[in-house]
Amino acid sequence: MQPTPTRAAVSPLAAQFAARRYVVIPGLVAPQEAKRLADYLDQSHAEGRMSLADPFVPQTPCTYGDRMLEQLLGTLGPWLEFYTGLALYPTYSFARIYKKGDELTAHRDREACEVSISLNLGQEPDAPWPLWLRDHDGKDFAAILRPGDALIYRGIELAHWREPYAGEKLSQVFLHYVDRNGPHAEEKFDHRPGLGEPSVQR
Repeated sequence: MQPTPTRAAVSPLAAQFAARRYVVIPGLVAPQEAKRLADYLDQSHAEGRMSLADPFVPQTPCTYGDRMLEQLLGTLGPWLEFYTGLALYPTYSFARIYKKGDELTAHRDREACEVSISLNLGQEPDAPWPLWLRDHDGKDFAAILRPGDALIYRGIELAHWREPYAGEKLSQVFLHYVDRNGPHAEEKFDHRPGLGEPSVQR
């Protein structure tokens, strides 16, 4: 990854994000870093530190607020501001290890996911699994992500989904943020004392 951009720097892609409400960033993290995180999730699952109680994708390993992924949430925050042109607060991280046959029904996210990164960490076999979005014009867009690639999107505005997975395993991390100057700024840290803290039931 290149040096962290300054707060004043804004990518030309910010205009695309403002218009479309999404943008794909190839290589947001280096492939070797993506693999390191995928291996970490595999180890977490093997050691029983991941849940199988995800209501969106039942019986699929998932984790909320993992401390290593929360570090990534903080690290990538300046990059998300660079690509969106927004000042942001982090809210929480979430990750899944998808398995064959998994699907994600079309949905919009809750307020704490105003602006999100969906980051591919690794897949077996090496075949893309589209992440679909429906834009404000009713057109469907398939985000094709390989390890290290990211989709930045407004998940509370755009319906998104995945069709049944034909591969064996795909590790994905979701990093969520809110606009500091927007209507959901109170969702900072997902109402927790800080990043890496347990979820607060509300």
